[in-house]
Amino acid sequence: MYPLLSQYWPILVFIVIAGGIAGAMLVGSLLAARQKPYAEKLSAYECGFEPFDDARRRFDVRFYLVCLLFIIFDLEVAFLFPWAISLAHIGMFGFLTMMGFLGVLTVGFIYEWRKGALDWE
Repeated sequence: MYPLLSQYWPILVFIVIAGGIAGAMLVGSLLAARQKPYAEKLSAYECGFEPFDDARRRFDVRFYLVCLLFIIFDLEVAFLFPWAISLAHIGMFGFLTMMGFLGVLTVGFIYEWRKGALDWE
């Protein structure tokens, strides 16, 4: 009928299959698992402090620090995949550039480690 729209059928099939699997997992977990909710399980947040308290109270900055460290090292991995795939094309310059990037991140990681940012207690 429409040749351009027929190219989108695999995407539609993928979305339908993914939605079916997700729905089956939700229904399966409701049927198989015991449903015993309690106050802590029903809490809106799992960030280490009570969510129903004064919004102006001070809390530990380590939650933000761990989040930022995760983002930094997650981005490192995100940059490593395309670099590894294109390494044959970019040659020694690309290799040395990535080693410099990893070196800067390693120095930052060592700095954070020495400052105690990774110590939770």
